[in-house]
Amino acid sequence: MKGNLKVLLTDKLDTEELELVFKSYDIIGDIAVIRIPKPLIQKSELIAEVIMQTHKRVKTVLHQTSPVYNQFRLRKLEWVAGERKTETVYKEYGCIFKVNLEKSYFSPRLSYERMRIAKQVQNNEVVVNMFAGVGCYSILIAKHSRANKIFSIDINPDAVDYMLENTLINKVHDRVVVIKGDAKKVVKNKLKNTADRVLMPLPERAFEYLNYALLTLKPAGGWIHYYDFVHANKTEDPRETVKGKVSKKLQKMEVEFETSFHRVVRRIGPNWFQIVLDLRFVAR
Repeated sequence: MKGNLKVLLTDKLDTEELELVFKSYDIIGDIAVIRIPKPLIQKSELIAEVIMQTHKRVKTVLHQTSPVYNQFRLRKLEWVAGERKTETVYKEYGCIFKVNLEKSYFSPRLSYERMRIAKQVQNNEVVVNMFAGVGCYSILIAKHSRANKIFSIDINPDAVDYMLENTLINKVHDRVVVIKGDAKKVVKNKLKNTADRVLMPLPERAFEYLNYALLTLKPAGGWIHYYDFVHANKTEDPRETVKGKVSKKLQKMEVEFETSFHRVVRRIGPNWFQIVLDLRFVAR
């Protein structure tokens, strides 16, 4: 019930207003991020107050006023109530992450997926995370596996600064190698034939970068965890749509692979989904 904003506001708004409310919201550390429809902007403080009363640890409520945009995956946030800040500390599976929600992308909704990947990493693997952000996937892997090295790339300088700090906070800086730059250039110049496993947790760009992920894998083969966004109607399976799209590209590249697993990571809007494919490649 705490997670359903419509329920929390039942006694505060009329029926027509409740119909407009987005029922879900994110709590990241001590910051709550909400979306407020334009007709309810005047109710922003009321909504924030209800959230802060329900979740005593929340010290700040921010309103997300834009979708995620540009190559850094930023979003515009407006202060609504509480402390005026965008930086917080978030905990997940024994790891601590400092993050600035205005300067770098972060989603608590990927918590399960991050651990799902971490559990697959085998002893002494070399992992390349092509879109590492503040380091969540990489640090979880370092803490919950015996990976040899995790090369963590991101083009956003603010995200890289926080990632560096997070590796120190979590005491994994000896195995997580933080690299600032475009993954294409980093792979071409430094990481060819390096990885047993490649992560591509940037759905907007993963398809474009797929051939570079392949370039990163060792000649003996390995794994690529590929993420994508897809639109699918009620008669379509979004997983199969992405699988078909990726398979077509890989077949043209004449590489041997299999899709060992796929799942809907989350629904991101009406008929829009985030999908992950676990792809296994054999020796080339």
